[in-house]
Amino acid sequence: MAKIPEPVTRLQAELRQNMQQAMAAKKCWRCGCFQDTVKALQGSGRINTLLQALLDEASKLFEAKRYDCLGCEVCWPAVAQNIAAECDPAVAEGSNCATAEPELQQGWPPLPGDYQVVRFQAPVAVCTLNTDHLIGKLTTGVVKGLSIIGSLHTENLGIEHLIRNLLSNPNIRFLILCGEDTQRAIGHLPGQSLMSLLRHGVNEKGRIIEAKGKRPFIKNLDASHIKIFRQQVQLLDHIGETDLATLRDLIEETAANDPGPVSMALPDIASIPVEIAITPQRLVLDPAGYFVVYPDQIHNRITLEHYSNKGILNRIFIATDPAALYATVIDEGLISRLDHAAYLGRELARAEQSLRCGDPYVQDRAAGDIQEIQTGK
Repeated sequence: MAKIPEPVTRLQAELRQNMQQAMAAKKCWRCGCFQDTVKALQGSGRINTLLQALLDEASKLFEAKRYDCLGCEVCWPAVAQNIAAECDPAVAEGSNCATAEPELQQGWPPLPGDYQVVRFQAPVAVCTLNTDHLIGKLTTGVVKGLSIIGSLHTENLGIEHLIRNLLSNPNIRFLILCGEDTQRAIGHLPGQSLMSLLRHGVNEKGRIIEAKGKRPFIKNLDASHIKIFRQQVQLLDHIGETDLATLRDLIEETAANDPGPVSMALPDIASIPVEIAITPQRLVLDPAGYFVVYPDQIHNRITLEHYSNKGILNRIFIATDPAALYATVIDEGLISRLDHAAYLGRELARAEQSLRCGDPYVQDRAAGDIQEIQTGK
């Protein structure tokens, strides 16, 4: 019997080692990378002769394929396939192993928000609640199985956005809650409310059952959407957890139990188009006049002067709270246009920031070219 050359013996040992590592990982049994590699190796007469018993054993481990690729940092089937290609180049030509990072899915997620997309095909979504810095830190390196990660600050519109975005991806089967729950001082508890939603649903009025948040009402999704969401996504409660290593391990361990994309029909959620706002090209003067804002650092208050459109000063208001100023001038009928009210609100907020931080304040002019309003007189 002819002696097997030394290089082939070395490659055979490396190939066997990587295939055995893949066979020992249950997550590989349902992965397209593993299954495609085994089939490709069995299709090579040379490789199959060297490792027939091992490849036969590997093929018996196949489960129903649940994902093409988990994006594992070390993909043993892919390494094995590269080694095999040194013995038989046809192995590389005939393989379709999805080891490359997949492209982002066009149109997903449908709604904007404080999140970062990692992989459309991955099964785990992570909600960091009020701990925003975890988003960047958990997406700095490779975390196997992570699909999308974002924050959540309110128990109504925030939860609605989260449901819409996760429901539109059938690959997402787990939702990990971590980080600190939000703004306990004013009553917002989106983490607790989201857990209550997944465990108990909503009542006939759209209120999340057993939610303790300030306004836990779901008004823009119907009961069927919530029912399907509760069937599709399994909740893992780790509220309060912020340790990066712990969270990375948790995500990867969770992804290894992926049951595969949801088989039920996705709900038909009306798409709300995202429109680009247009900068105003013209500025119509408010017939009620205009304001000049002064932050008074010495007395820690804001002074608001009101002028007629002829430049005559006729009213002066002072307050430490911007809300008191805009509420007063509205009650006094000194604002008649919504764009003027929006402009004044922005400037009062800037003036308040100047008082708090000592930043210099220069009042901005309103956007657009001035166009006086026609009174007909």
